[in-house]
Amino acid sequence: MDAGVLGSVVTVVFFILFVLIILWAFHRGNKQKFDDAANLPFREDAEDIRKPD
Repeated sequence: MDAGVLGSVVTVVFFILFVLIILWAFHRGNKQKFDDAANLPFREDAEDIRKPD
């Protein structure tokens, strides 16, 4: 296997990996997890404000 074939195989593998990551990121089942993670800093700030010293 020469360098050209190896480079082509690696390119195809990384492209497939990229497509799988995109599909995983936009899958409907992950929306709630991502929304919860996006709001996490705001929840921590709200909890700090509510705590009496």
